[in-house]
Amino acid sequence: MKLARYLFLLTAGRILAALAVLVGVLQILDLLDVTTDILDRGLGAGGVFYYGLLRLPRLIEQAAPLAVLAGSLFAFAKLAGESAVTAMRSTGISAYRITALALPAAALLAAVQLVNGMIVAPRADARLTDWWQATAPQEDQVKPQDQMTFRVGQEIVVGRPSEDARRLDQLTIYRRDGQGRLVQRTTAEAAVYDQGAWRLVSPRFEAVSPDGVSSGAAQSMTWTQNIRPADIQALRTGAATVSAAEARRALQGGVSVRPKTFYDTQVQRAWAAPFACIVMLLLAAPAAMANFRGGASTLIVQCLAAGLVYLVFDGAFTALGENGAAPAVLAAWAAPAIFAALGVTALLYLEG
Repeated sequence: MKLARYLFLLTAGRILAALAVLVGVLQILDLLDVTTDILDRGLGAGGVFYYGLLRLPRLIEQAAPLAVLAGSLFAFAKLAGESAVTAMRSTGISAYRITALALPAAALLAAVQLVNGMIVAPRADARLTDWWQATAPQEDQVKPQDQMTFRVGQEIVVGRPSEDARRLDQLTIYRRDGQGRLVQRTTAEAAVYDQGAWRLVSPRFEAVSPDGVSSGAAQSMTWTQNIRPADIQALRTGAATVSAAEARRALQGGVSVRPKTFYDTQVQRAWAAPFACIVMLLLAAPAAMANFRGGASTLIVQCLAAGLVYLVFDGAFTALGENGAAPAVLAAWAAPAIFAALGVTALLYLEG
């Protein structure tokens, strides 16, 4: 129990230290771009702090894998440099057990990453978007667009959103069948979001069939429950990130402007991304076997390079999945599986 506690605290401490440094560097670089804008808006130091706080979840998400890699390398190199690994192996403790005892530190950060990516970061992004838009100078605020086009399931929607994104004026809905052929066009004065659903105001219908075109009208009707004002707002502001919840809603008939393969990949990535923390520790584990009397630096550099190459491959597979060139499951999980296997293989080889 003492050994397990020691290895956990050693690894976790180094990982947290690396995470703090990396997040600090990313935070500084981020603030260099926006501090002038924040101060020009008259928000002062409080605005800078609030912006940094809302950006923190995404920065942690970006820095966590590299923090695990760097922290684990520092921890294992310390054990190797003090000959602690040699002493432990002389008592029958294998390198596999040393790695397994350090693994909970990475697993804990992976769990934090999962919660952060699924819940915390999307909410912080939404609040940051609202705050940034609300505090913008009048001339810089996002104005209602003349038209905005997006998909809702098999429907193509064209409308002009209000400033609070709870109303779509001059709405036109093109409904298609499974083969993409137009089967109905619906026009309405507006669609209003009320009690979790969108209500069409004065809709008119034109249905297309082999027998011809038939038309109809109504005073009011419920349209869909799959769209949220936040989804419309995200389209208006051009949000760069898509959360797992937003991707799932898009796949279930919600707002979408990208191919289905993109949203499939985002859903899978939301679960696969936290495993990068565990993969990084496995890639760093061979550093525990380093011999500081001969070639230790080479092994540590190889471990570091493996972690960086993993990030490149992970990004490449993700891009393939988003563009439909690879299945979403393969795109999200291939790199973690391959590099985790490589880390274990390297450890097996060094253990002999």
